[in-house]
Amino acid sequence: MLLTVTTTHQPATDLGYLLHKHPDRVQSFSQSFGTVTVFYPESTDERCTAALMLDVDPVRLARSRGKNTPDFSLAQYVNDRSYAASSLLGVAMADVFSTARSGRCRSRQDLADSAIPLEIAIPVLPCRGGAEVAHRLFGPLGWTVEAEPIPLDDAFPEWGDSRYVRLRLTGVVRLADALNQLYVLLPVLDESKHYWQGPDEIDKLMRSGEGWLATHPEADLITRRYLGRQGALTRVALARLAELGDDVEGAIAPAKDEDVLQPAERRVPLNAQRHEAVQQLLLELRARSVIDLGCGAGQLLDRLVTTPSFTRIAGSDVSTRSLQHAARRLHVDRMSERQAERVQLFQGALTYEDERYSGYDAAVLMEVIEHIDPPRLGALERVVFGTAKPGAVIVTTPNAEYNMRYEGLVGMRHPDHRFEWTRGQFAEWSDRVAATYGYAVERRGIGDLDDVVGAPTQMAVFTTKEGAND
Repeated sequence: MLLTVTTTHQPATDLGYLLHKHPDRVQSFSQSFGTVTVFYPESTDERCTAALMLDVDPVRLARSRGKNTPDFSLAQYVNDRSYAASSLLGVAMADVFSTARSGRCRSRQDLADSAIPLEIAIPVLPCRGGAEVAHRLFGPLGWTVEAEPIPLDDAFPEWGDSRYVRLRLTGVVRLADALNQLYVLLPVLDESKHYWQGPDEIDKLMRSGEGWLATHPEADLITRRYLGRQGALTRVALARLAELGDDVEGAIAPAKDEDVLQPAERRVPLNAQRHEAVQQLLLELRARSVIDLGCGAGQLLDRLVTTPSFTRIAGSDVSTRSLQHAARRLHVDRMSERQAERVQLFQGALTYEDERYSGYDAAVLMEVIEHIDPPRLGALERVVFGTAKPGAVIVTTPNAEYNMRYEGLVGMRHPDHRFEWTRGQFAEWSDRVAATYGYAVERRGIGDLDDVVGAPTQMAVFTTKEGAND
């Protein structure tokens, strides 16, 4: 099976630096199921192509199967695994291009952080659901998708198309993002994996899907297929994605057989409820200038820029990658000069004073504080409430008591959470902060209210005596 990656970024040979594979060499890597060869069919300053070819050893693959795996007789040796892109290719690519997937490149880090013109081609790709599914999965990620169905037999066109497509993706995408998208979506399209899936598959999905899966319109479909439609794993993964800001919170309930739930069956995602609640609260406060502290990929900012009453909007995050996603979401590069003056994005750490945080009617900390180490919370409090001191501060954070309602969830909702508070702990913290820095505080819940454990998200609204601007 074959995969090629081409760029016309000049000098195009910099692709070798990004992939950590020299264009002048042919390199081979042994896998438990075969051999991977990386070579460059073309390598000029104008255009460079890296090819990854996987030669599957069916005997070795069959012998690597577990003792309890059913014996499918000749199907273990006679199948499409040697020719069609699958989880085998995804795992091989992830191993051979592991550093490239991490986005690290010591000699060309600026380039590794940038979106560049890319063309990815896979000659034979199993695609359950046909070419339309390939468009649904890759299109929202910024790719121009060409998925050509492969006939069962060219000599007998009346037989129709096979379940395979020729896939060609073109777009301006960060290379690390492209490789991680392929790692997740190749087995999703095939809807099959060559290895047993356990709970660690959720962590693999979260890592590889960082920055794109949470906001993908087909996140539900991707998650269910990637995890082999295993209900328990899928529910945990969707719950964790919901905390990252996706639109699939309503799919935490057991999924149906169909790939897409009917509109009447959809619930309003918790993340969408959070954004709606915060936006409405900002309007109630009559805030005209707002800063989103820890803005991530800019989902709240996207709502605010479409609301004329917010005349000055800023987003800050410690992650430059998240800010890049936010800039693309807001189409900053296409803003008029007047629009650009209204919106500002900048990098900053909330535990260090920064004059750019000051001067706003309201500040938002949406699902941020739980990512701060508890010993550093005092620094965040001083920076936000003591130094920046906006007229109002809105804080949302998970309600730890509600976690018991997420079937299969063990521990906290996201591996990066340093803590998750009960309603009592959140009340104690918010009361102390309000008293220390001269604010009044009101607490509310967001999401479906449970009579026993409360709402899934808890929110504190801090206001100074003056409040937001009238």
